[in-house]
Amino acid sequence: MDIETLKQKMDEAHYVYDDNLITTLFVAINLDRPLLIEGEAGVGKTEVAKVVAAALGRKLIRMQCYEGLDESKTLYEWNYQKQLLSIQVNMGKTDDDTLTKSLFSDEYLLERPLLQSIRSEEPVVLLIDEIDKADEEFEAFLLELLSDFQVSVPEVGTIKAKTKPFIVLTSNRARPISDALRRRCAYLYIEYPDMEKELAILRSRVPHVDERLCVQIAQAVHDLRENEAILKKPSVAESLDWAEALHALGVRELTPELMKSTVGFVLKNNEDIATLSEALDAAEAEPEETEEYRRRHEEGEHCHDHHDHADGHLHDEDCEFEKTGKHCGRHSHA
Repeated sequence: MDIETLKQKMDEAHYVYDDNLITTLFVAINLDRPLLIEGEAGVGKTEVAKVVAAALGRKLIRMQCYEGLDESKTLYEWNYQKQLLSIQVNMGKTDDDTLTKSLFSDEYLLERPLLQSIRSEEPVVLLIDEIDKADEEFEAFLLELLSDFQVSVPEVGTIKAKTKPFIVLTSNRARPISDALRRRCAYLYIEYPDMEKELAILRSRVPHVDERLCVQIAQAVHDLRENEAILKKPSVAESLDWAEALHALGVRELTPELMKSTVGFVLKNNEDIATLSEALDAAEAEPEETEEYRRRHEEGEHCHDHHDHADGHLHDEDCEFEKTGKHCGRHSHA
C-alpha cells in the first residue's frame, strides 16, 4: 500500500489526519514497526488502530490494559477443566510422561490476545490500549513481543509469529513509559486539534449537524481548553457527543442557556461545570456595551451631573458615577 492509498482509506473512514500522522503511520506499517501513540484521552488514539485495521483489511485484536494485568490474561491460559478430565479418562491407559506431555499441547491451550495475534494465519492489527495503566512488570514482559515478534511459554517454549501483526500501543501518560519500550516503537503524539481541524472533524464525523452550530461548538470547545480554570479539558470525543446532543434537540445555534443545559456532554466533572456556569452568569450580568457607550469611553467623556441621565435610571436606583466617578451602565442609554 502506498501513502496515497493510505490517505484515501483514512478519508473513507472519516479520520482527519495531518502530514505527521499519515507519514509516521505509513512508515511504521511498511517497516512492521510497533507504533506508540500518546496524547490526552479522547483525541483519537484508539481510532487510529481501528482505521488501520479497516484500511489494511485485517482483523483487529484489542487488549485493554489495567492495573494488575498479567501474562495469563494477555498471553495464554491452560484449560484446566479439560486437562483434569483427560487425566481421569487416561489414567492407567498410558504412561505418566506421555500423559503429562499431552496435557500441554495446543488442544488444551487457550489463546489470549497476544498469543492469538502472533499465531494467526492472517496478519492482524493488535491494539494494546492504555499501556500506561498496566504495571511496569507487564510492560517489560511485552519487550520480547515488540522486538522479536515472539513470546515464551514455559511449558511449550518460544513461539514465533506465523505472521507479523501491526502493533499499536496507546498511552494517556498516566505514568512514564520506559525507554526500553519506546526504543522498540515508532512514536506519535496526538495533540488537541486547533479550531480549523476540530471543525473539519465535526464536518466529517457529524455531517448532519448544522454548519453554523459546528462552528460555534468548535469555538466553545477551544475556549474551554484555553480556560486554565477548567481542570479536565474536553476532547474531540466530547465535541462529537455535544454536537449529537444539540442536533437531537433540533437546535441550530449554541446559546448560553443551551450550554448550561447540555454541559454534561462536554465537561465531565462537577468542578468544571460549576466554573463554566459561573463564567456564563458573569457574562450575562455585564451591561451591554453599545456604540455610544464605547465612544464616550474612548473620548474620555464622563457623566458630569447625575441628573443629566437620571431619566435612564429607575426611581431610587443608585448611579454608578455618583458612587465611584465611573461610567454607569445606564449612561449608554441616556
